[in-house]
Amino acid sequence: MKKIISLGVVLAMAAAMLAGCGSTSSSAPAAATAAPAPAASSSQAAALTGSVGTNGSTSMEKVIGGLSEAFMENNSGVKVTYDPTGSGTGIQAVIDGTTDLGLSSRGLKDEEKAEGLTSKTVALDGIAIIVNNDNPIEDLSIQQIADIATGKITNWKDVGGNDSEIVMEGREAGSGTRDGFESIVGVKDECKYANESTSTGAVIANVTSNANAIGYASLSAVDDTVKAIKVEGVAASEATVLDGTYKIQRPFIFVLKEGATLSDASQAFLDFALSKDAADIITGAGAVPVAK
Repeated sequence: MKKIISLGVVLAMAAAMLAGCGSTSSSAPAAATAAPAPAASSSQAAALTGSVGTNGSTSMEKVIGGLSEAFMENNSGVKVTYDPTGSGTGIQAVIDGTTDLGLSSRGLKDEEKAEGLTSKTVALDGIAIIVNNDNPIEDLSIQQIADIATGKITNWKDVGGNDSEIVMEGREAGSGTRDGFESIVGVKDECKYANESTSTGAVIANVTSNANAIGYASLSAVDDTVKAIKVEGVAASEATVLDGTYKIQRPFIFVLKEGATLSDASQAFLDFALSKDAADIITGAGAVPVAK
């Protein structure tokens, strides 16, 4: 009887052990095949955040506005700002380290390069010679423009216009548009201005309101409130700026500190602005893209 009980106890223990083993073997695979936590998608991992500060040329307003809007649409975590202070101030801001990207509507001078600055050309821009819509003048030579700017010619009748005194409008010292105009026309520091305005828009407004005024403005900023005349028979346009037949033109550039590392957001914005993807935006802003 004791043997039968002992045999029963042994059998019961064996059954318990088998049940335990079965439980262990069935739970192990479940632990091994448990689904891992979902990894961040590549778009999430690469999402940009932060801000990009641009500072400088007022002539680049439409170009930078278009580029910034398109970039922010595709990078909702980034805010691009624009401070229209003029080319000289934008360049100085890069030297001082107070902006991410400087904007200039002229090339860098040797003394600015000596400060450790470098540049990237984003577009070309014609400097339109503008007169009031009521002015009958349609075309001037570069020499005639130079003589008007320096005061050698003071009456419109001397270039085929009305018998009226010429009023020369221009930009302030340090302006990239002024530097470009004076350098190309050959009247550096010799111009006699009735007004020196601090923005392209102000020059256009002054010419709009004065039938005897003449001035210069970025082609990208010119609208139908003024008339852009031909220069030596060539109208200012994207095509004539690109092929070089329109002589009064200059670059639109980003200014950077050589060797400085930009933030991811600033570098991405710069790369986008210089890419073929930005060409249509730059064209729509009235300038000529370098990347095609």
